[in-house]
Amino acid sequence: MTSPLEQKKIRITGPSVVTANRTWDGAVVYRTADRGWSTALADAAIVGTSDDARALLAEGVADDVGAVGAYIAPVEVKEGGVVEPGNLREHIRSKGLTIDLLPA
Repeated sequence: MTSPLEQKKIRITGPSVVTANRTWDGAVVYRTADRGWSTALADAAIVGTSDDARALLAEGVADDVGAVGAYIAPVEVKEGGVVEPGNLREHIRSKGLTIDLLPA
């Protein structure tokens, strides 16, 4: 039997990362090359092929204790190796909440 992850066709058109939300506080996190999670986009493992993206995503999905909702997101690698979000959604997620939370 083929897993749903293997059935999904993953096509990437440039540098990409795997992102998710940390389970204990909901923070945006990025999958790192050492198979961990970091809140810093600069620490993210950057992939450039569909096969590499699929493998990194599979690792992220398997770690449902550390983070949930893993998916592949585009990034831009600027001059000097600076990594920035590659689309509007990821730019918004990287900045944090878009509303003020009410006091508890």
